[in-house]
Amino acid sequence: MTTSPNNTDEGAGPAAEGQVPARASGALVIDLQAVAENYRRLRSAFLEKPLAAVVKADGYGLGAEQIAPVLVKQGARSVFVAQLDEALALRPLLDRCHPAVSLYVLNGLMPGTEADFVENNILPVLNSLGEIDAWREEAARRGRALAAAIQLDSGMNRLGLPQAEVTALHAAPERLEGIVPTLVMSHLACADEPDHPQNAEQLAAFRAAREMLPMAPASFCNSSGIFLGRDYHFDLARPGAAVYGVNPTPEAASPVLPVVRLRARILQVRAIDAPQSVGYGATYRAAGPARIATVAAGYADGYLRSISGRGRAWVDGQEVPVVGRVSMDLLALDVTEIAPDVACAGRMVDLLGPGHGVDELAQEAGTIGYEILTALGRRYHRIYSG
Repeated sequence: MTTSPNNTDEGAGPAAEGQVPARASGALVIDLQAVAENYRRLRSAFLEKPLAAVVKADGYGLGAEQIAPVLVKQGARSVFVAQLDEALALRPLLDRCHPAVSLYVLNGLMPGTEADFVENNILPVLNSLGEIDAWREEAARRGRALAAAIQLDSGMNRLGLPQAEVTALHAAPERLEGIVPTLVMSHLACADEPDHPQNAEQLAAFRAAREMLPMAPASFCNSSGIFLGRDYHFDLARPGAAVYGVNPTPEAASPVLPVVRLRARILQVRAIDAPQSVGYGATYRAAGPARIATVAAGYADGYLRSISGRGRAWVDGQEVPVVGRVSMDLLALDVTEIAPDVACAGRMVDLLGPGHGVDELAQEAGTIGYEILTALGRRYHRIYSG
C-alpha cells in the first residue's frame, strides 16, 4: 500500500483504508487488486482470449503509471492510450514491465508526428487514408516496414476509415505498401444496450469492411461489447471503464468489482434554524433546527455541481444528504441525525464506497461513471492498495 507513514486518520474508525495525513482534505483509495480481478473476470467473459489494457486519460483518472503494470502482469500485451503525449510518458514504464508490449495511440497519426512514433516504438491507429499515406511514406523514408493498427468506421461516424475509403483502399492495395497491419479494429456505439439494432448493423459493416483489407487480428469489443456474445468477440477486446469498476451491463447486476473509495474531511459543523439557507443561490433552506457539516470536496475535485441537492454521503456508516449547491471546493451535508461527537470537524466522510459506487454517483449527477472517474481531481491524497 502506498501512503504517507506515521499519520493518523482521526475518527475514521475501522472502515479506514490506509492512513491519511492530517493535512489532506480528502483521500482517494484505489484498489489495485480489484483492478486485476476485474481484468480476469472480463477475460473469462471473453472466453480467455487476449484483452488489451486501455489506460487513456491517465488510467481513467486513477493513474496510468500505477495501473498499467498491474494489467501487464495480468497478461495484457497491447496497451491503448488516446494521445501521443500519453504514450510518450508511458513507453519507458512499459519497457520495464515487459519487453513485448505494443503501445497504440487511438487518436491516430497527426501530421509531423511520424518520427515520434517510430523512434519511441509507438504504434498509430490509422484512422484515414491520409494517415495511411503518411505512414507509408514514413516507411519508405526509413527503408523498412512499419507496423500500425487500422481503424474502420462501422457506423459510429467518429474516427476510422468510412466505407468509401475502405473501398478505395481495397482498389489500391499498394497504398499499404510498407505498412504491417497488426490489428484491424472498430468501435461499438451502443454496446451497453444489448437490444439496440445498431449493434448488429455495426457487426455486419465491420465484417464486410474487414474482408476488403489484408488479414490481421481483429478487435471490436469494448467493455460492454464483451457481453454481446461471441459473434462480436473476434481476436482482441479493449475493455476500458469496466476494468475500473464501471458496470458494463447497466441493465443487469455488475459483473465487476468497485475499484475506488472517495473520502473527504469535515471542516466545520454549524447549527442553523429556519429560515436560514445553505450555499450559493440559497437553494436549500432549513425547515427547522439543523446541523450542517461543510466538507472539503467540490467540483474542482470531480464531485460534480450537478449532484447538488441530490447526492448522499456516509458518516461513520450512516447516510446523510447533500444539501445546497456543490461549490468549487466545498459541499454541505445535513448531519442533524448524527451524534455531534461523530459528525465533527476532522472526521472523514465517504462520498464513494461500497454500496454507492461510481455508477450510483453518476446517476445522481445525471451522467455516466466514465465522467465521474475521469473528473476526480489531483487534490485528493491517493492511496493505492493491493
